[in-house]
Amino acid sequence: MVRPSEPGVASTRACPVCTGATSPVVVRRSAFSGRWFQLARCHECRYLFEVDPRTDYADLYDEAYYAGRGADPNVDYELELTDPRTPRVYEWRGIRKIVSSITDVGPRTRWLDFGCGLGGFVRYLRSQGIEAVGYEQGYAATRLEELGIPAITDLGDAAGSFDVVSGVEMIEHAIDPVGDLRRMACLLRPGGVLFLTTGNAAPHHRRLSTWNYLDPIDVHVGVFEPETLATAILHAGLLPERPGYRSGHTDLIRHKVLKALGARQHRLIDTLVPWPLVSRVVDWRHGVSHHPIGRKPAEPADNRG
Repeated sequence: MVRPSEPGVASTRACPVCTGATSPVVVRRSAFSGRWFQLARCHECRYLFEVDPRTDYADLYDEAYYAGRGADPNVDYELELTDPRTPRVYEWRGIRKIVSSITDVGPRTRWLDFGCGLGGFVRYLRSQGIEAVGYEQGYAATRLEELGIPAITDLGDAAGSFDVVSGVEMIEHAIDPVGDLRRMACLLRPGGVLFLTTGNAAPHHRRLSTWNYLDPIDVHVGVFEPETLATAILHAGLLPERPGYRSGHTDLIRHKVLKALGARQHRLIDTLVPWPLVSRVVDWRHGVSHHPIGRKPAEPADNRG
């Protein structure tokens, strides 16, 4: 297999976020497919992305992928639907807490999880009395229907109807991140909140060849620094805000640590870990809380009822 060019030659692809000039910075080989992928960085916004990403989505995001046998062996969406001990519960609880500290969340809140996988987070939110639905495409959309998990299929019909839109570890999968952010922005009501989770590339820009978050490289096609994500959010028509570290980050980072350790279930020993302290240290090192949220501008006063 031909290996892509080494860094140092100007990239022929403009930045997907700001259309700026880019240069190759690193090549990575996929342990899943054996393919080599060249990553380039934008000179302006510092977006790091694959120059020639895979687009065979039906093969990438098939039944095996959602059962933990595909490009990303660290996820098993089928298992988390039935296993009450899945560490994903910490992620879901943490996100709910963080968003609730940013905007009012209650029984009348309409929440869309964009790129919801098989709907585990949707089910969790509904168990908390929140009116949540998901959105997916391809195999996942069919499986959501089989599972009876509430989901929308036409984004146009849902324009301007949600108070919160979340994108949990999905924007790094997007070949056109600004396009996806615009679709999410259109779904928000004025004043609504877009909340994303994704890796922070800023602390790792000097060691990209060993940064684990770039794997699975077949599906992680672009990563952001906080300022890069703020730029993308602005291009999507939203106002970036930086809420910083919130109490929910303890649970969110707890999940990330357990996932990095390969834990498929939480165990009694996990309760002995001082997670508030550990999460602060991890956040200091990896900047989990540094990424911005997006907020839909409020309607002008003369347009309100």
